[in-house]
Amino acid sequence: MDQNAEILKKAISGSLSVIEQDREKEIISRRFGLNGNKETLEQIGEMLSITRERVRQLEKAILIRLRISAEDGKISELAAAEKIIIRNLDEMGRTAKISDLADKIYNRSTNSSERTGLYFIATFSNNLTVIEENDKYFASVAIAKDGNEKEMRKKVDEIVTLIKENKKPMTLDELDDKLNYEHPNHIKAIASISKLLASLNGLYGLTKWPTVNPKNIRDKIYVILETKKEPMHFSAIAKEISESNFKRKNVTIQAIHNELIKDPRFILIGRGIYALKAWGYSKGTVAEIIKGILETAGEPLSREEIVKRVLKTRKVKETTILLNLQNKNFFKKVDKNSYTLA
Repeated sequence: MDQNAEILKKAISGSLSVIEQDREKEIISRRFGLNGNKETLEQIGEMLSITRERVRQLEKAILIRLRISAEDGKISELAAAEKIIIRNLDEMGRTAKISDLADKIYNRSTNSSERTGLYFIATFSNNLTVIEENDKYFASVAIAKDGNEKEMRKKVDEIVTLIKENKKPMTLDELDDKLNYEHPNHIKAIASISKLLASLNGLYGLTKWPTVNPKNIRDKIYVILETKKEPMHFSAIAKEISESNFKRKNVTIQAIHNELIKDPRFILIGRGIYALKAWGYSKGTVAEIIKGILETAGEPLSREEIVKRVLKTRKVKETTILLNLQNKNFFKKVDKNSYTLA
């Protein structure tokens, strides 16, 4: 067994050994899933023939006694475990989700029993703060010197509010400019325990924003184009998605092409090349683009100027533009080198 795993295992067994009553040991083991699946207050109450509220009261009392025992140095194995947890938390920005912290300590993907065991130790440690899981926060642990649970949640809420008020994703440096932390990694760590935030390519935003949390193919295409900031061929977009950090990134080139065709955010500007409408591109044939350019100009334009303006919005050959200018149903030659609308 890995040394860290062995130390944590001893800390758990040492902590349970100071609980005198077997029933109380049973309650704690089942509540934290130390021997398997984590059980609810109702499940434990049914098993012990007591009420849900009585189980909650007993759990609270046991954890208070464990905290006192830890403070008095009666759990000799705890100090070594705390040292490992705090060292790893410090490297992670002083705060972390239980799942991330466990994976780092064990140096592998951990199971629920290993994660809940770590959470159990942190719950009564006087040097650690536990943030309980709910709709807004992941089950997490922080170094106690940085604040209690209420203070840590307030720090998370502050970042969420700042991003909401900004109305668009922010970089870590932008957040750092607005907040007062010793290091940007602390902000990164605190943001990671919020269920309301997501990050992608160095940007932090609300989970409902597709730019940081793309959930479908169209959103992923948008993120790729927005990141590259230049028109791309649909096959290149597919390649970028397959090499990205997106979840469920195994998509076919044909699926990408289909979504590009259907979504009005994407504009075909050449053979298989797409751009974002937000960049100023518009749909239409080359002839329609020329027509729009002449209508906007309100006067005849030279052939060279028309070509120049069309190439700003379409990746086509110059000869294609010149051929379209010969369409007498749409365009009229004013002199040797200038055209207007027919």
